Amino acid sequence: MNDVLVGVRDHYRATGLTERLRAALAALGPEDQRLTPQQLAALDQFHTRGLAATAELARLAGITADMSVLDVGSGVGGPARFLASAFGCQVTGIDLSELFVDAARYLTERTGQSAQVSFQTGSALELPFDDGCFDVVLLQHVAMNISDRTRLYREIRRVLKSGGRFATFDVVLNGGEPHYPVPWARTLATSFLLTAAATREAIEPAGFGVLAWQDDTEAAKAWIAQLRASGPPPSPNLGVVMGPDFAQLAANLGRNLMEGRLGILTAVFEAT
Repeated sequence: MNDVLVGVRDHYRATGLTERLRAALAALGPEDQRLTPQQLAALDQFHTRGLAATAELARLAGITADMSVLDVGSGVGGPARFLASAFGCQVTGIDLSELFVDAARYLTERTGQSAQVSFQTGSALELPFDDGCFDVVLLQHVAMNISDRTRLYREIRRVLKSGGRFATFDVVLNGGEPHYPVPWARTLATSFLLTAAATREAIEPAGFGVLAWQDDTEAAKAWIAQLRASGPPPSPNLGVVMGPDFAQLAANLGRNLMEGRLGILTAVFEAT
């Protein structure tokens, strides 16, 4: 594993994460109480606009019950569990952080979805799957941590079936250097942002044709404004996962969006 990937992994190293989640979820009921993906949405959706963004991306990608879906950079598994619940598909999640994968498996047991949703530890640059085995690959707020975009998108294309869909929802560079720390990086050393145009230029040569392309920056800004107006989020929330400084990280993301330094891109591609 190279130094950059080690730095990214360490940024997301949340010691005692599963135990913190277990303690936080006690507010929702006893350990043997079945939870729903919607109940967990405040702490397991690691991207702007949360569950709504995942649902919209899935609809754009045309996910159906007979599909096999890969969530790259799956975190603690929120999008994967939601997709399985909402669309009936089989979902595999992969993440660089063993602690996140362990937490994802625990939360999936709590929702009773372990037969439909699975997780494993691995790198997005070396996906541990055979060629052409997925119908859809999702990438949500992950590419900003990856410097070798060419290899990333080639790996995604490799594991997709011909005609499969690649759906991405990511932060892009708009203008000016972002304020750090942000949710995906505490310094510039592990942040590898591209503009929307440069992102497209990196994806298409890997073997993709664009199906949907939209700038969701204004929707993200409206979401940030609504969060600010509603005050501190209820418990449990993402601070349980990301640590006590998460409020500062999230505030800087909001500031960067409002100042036009960053944007939000939603796009779906077809594997050609």
